[in-house]
Amino acid sequence: MTPSLNLAITRLVKAGPDNFAICVFDAPYPGGRVIHDCVWSVGLTQAWREWQQMFAPDTRIDISPATTFQSPNPLPNELLPPASGQMTNYTSRLMQYLGISLWRWLFDGPILNSLEGSRAFAMARNTRLRFRLEIRDPNLIALPWEIMQREPGQSAISLSQNILFSRTTSDVEPLPSLRTDQALNILLVLGANENLQLDQERTAILEQTLADGSIMGSNAQGYAPCIVNTLLQPTPQKLIQELETRTYNIFFYAGHGLRGPDGGYLLLQPDMRLNGMELAQVLTRVGVKLAVFNACWGAQPAAVNGQAIPCSSLAEVLIRNGVPAVLGMRDEIAHEESLSFIHTFVQGLRKRLPIDHAVAEARQHLLTVYKFNQPAWTLPVLYQHPQFEGELIRSYDEGITELPETSIPGIASLLPTACLKSDGITYTLETGVTRIGRTADNHIVIQEPTVSKRHAEILCRNTFSGPTPVRTYYLRENSTYGTTWILRPQGWQQIHRQEVLLEPGMQLKFGSMRSHSWEFMIEDS
Repeated sequence: MTPSLNLAITRLVKAGPDNFAICVFDAPYPGGRVIHDCVWSVGLTQAWREWQQMFAPDTRIDISPATTFQSPNPLPNELLPPASGQMTNYTSRLMQYLGISLWRWLFDGPILNSLEGSRAFAMARNTRLRFRLEIRDPNLIALPWEIMQREPGQSAISLSQNILFSRTTSDVEPLPSLRTDQALNILLVLGANENLQLDQERTAILEQTLADGSIMGSNAQGYAPCIVNTLLQPTPQKLIQELETRTYNIFFYAGHGLRGPDGGYLLLQPDMRLNGMELAQVLTRVGVKLAVFNACWGAQPAAVNGQAIPCSSLAEVLIRNGVPAVLGMRDEIAHEESLSFIHTFVQGLRKRLPIDHAVAEARQHLLTVYKFNQPAWTLPVLYQHPQFEGELIRSYDEGITELPETSIPGIASLLPTACLKSDGITYTLETGVTRIGRTADNHIVIQEPTVSKRHAEILCRNTFSGPTPVRTYYLRENSTYGTTWILRPQGWQQIHRQEVLLEPGMQLKFGSMRSHSWEFMIEDS
């Protein structure tokens, strides 16, 4: 499991109009959870207004609407109006200035220490750090947090080779049990367009882009196959029927979108709309893992009088209703830029990369082709459910040594069974996944308020060691606040969003430290 650092930004209304709290509520090492109060500065408001004027004139969301610029608040050199013929230099300076300003505001004091500690933790394990940003103030959602960079000359956080960046929210429905897929199964939906012939031409281009195997060879070993089915301007009923009839793991929409409450609207036909909340229900029900929107405002909130409407962006609505991952555009993206991004992104998914890793590669491609001073690379915004690890399809190596119990007659009698024991009660573990949590849909139900609805899973894996079958068990921690403990020689150790090998006799606690302990045991059949 990739180490994860989750950070939330909350406006402190009672403390003042521009006061915020930045809280690290999940870190991969002890002591990484910290909180820091800060004030939104006049300089940040200046930079944001300049950004909107230059790159997003239709956004017009004010972080601090009462702010007025008077001396002694002169504009910094980066924001001075450009001289004739120097627009390229100005856009680069503006991009860099806002990116560095956002970084320094967010990563201040203990927050920077937590980031550096988390990066060191990940590097020691020779892996990347998964960084997830939760923005609880609706006005801050429109900001291009993806462009944050620590210093001039360093990569933006969403382009980093060592950090996988995405946005998230903790106010979500629990993540349901997800299918294990071996291929990309994409439903491509083309919505309303003024020119039907142009729509048909773009449909053909998009289908080729999504399913193209020219870079790696469609049958290259290790790369996932890709199947694309297309609906051109369907009715809502036909769209829902298609989703319910076949098994898709990616929903892809290209067409017009309108901002509004509850996720706004997708224009399937000129006179037929689909509300974001309505779409969320069907995508969650049929088990779609990733929704991609090549439409204006997919990741942008609606606004009234310069103030954002809470929970109004389509990406937010889908994530809150249990869709594991949503990729939307913060603003309008040119057709050529979109095709370039989609092609690289889908190729990354076919290489079985996690979704946030594939987005990072596609974003790097956009920057290379369309340049740093252009907004193309900043437009894709990825949201991921806090319980989702970003795995769209099973990695090529995973499962190669998996041994299905039906593959050899009588194998179940050759392998030991395992159980959890507590207070004289014994629960035999499943041969696949045993779910532990507070609600009745879990295999082991622990009805305590400190236990999450989907608190943890115990995974059973069957492998071969030479000719001998071997069964191992792993605990996967999924709780909201990391209230799971394992007894180590040095005492009880708290774990969170980690996968831990279980050994016979290991003691566990779920929820409060005052709760009963559970003992993991393996018994011969």
